[in-house]
Amino acid sequence: MNELVRTLGPLLTAEARAEAPAGTEPGDLEQAVWLRLLERVSDEGPPPAPAAWLRAAVRGEARRLRRTALRERAYEADPAAAAESCPERAVLRAEHRRTLHATVRRLPGRCPQLLAALLSREDLTYREIAGELGISQGSLGPERSRCLGCLRRILAAEVAAPDRRGKVRFKQPADR
Repeated sequence: MNELVRTLGPLLTAEARAEAPAGTEPGDLEQAVWLRLLERVSDEGPPPAPAAWLRAAVRGEARRLRRTALRERAYEADPAAAAESCPERAVLRAEHRRTLHATVRRLPGRCPQLLAALLSREDLTYREIAGELGISQGSLGPERSRCLGCLRRILAAEVAAPDRRGKVRFKQPADR
């Protein structure tokens, strides 16, 4: 088998480059033919005229690739964009938003108002948020950091670390 591969390798490379359909890598064609040869050798043994068999196999695989290319259709829309617009993702995003807002409302002190202003769809500036909350604009950053730290601690207490397989396990409330 090693001798067959060694002698047919250069011929296969040349034939694949010559026969590869437009838009197809000659290496893909080579791999398909090598696979065909391995299947044939395991079933029937090596071909009696290896060079002739190889040329016929390259032409056959090239025809198959052309037919496949004619039948394949490109996505009309970006698959990632289509996945984002699917109803399941919309429901999950809405549920995550509800959970986040519910957790924010449980924060102590001015944190619920501050984080609600930061999460607002109105896209308020720091000056507008500081004026709305009645605090100085300079203390808004440190206050925000404390509130986000508190939010992280609450969420970390409710959501366990992922297990070995990457699944997140939620802790059950104590009253159940």
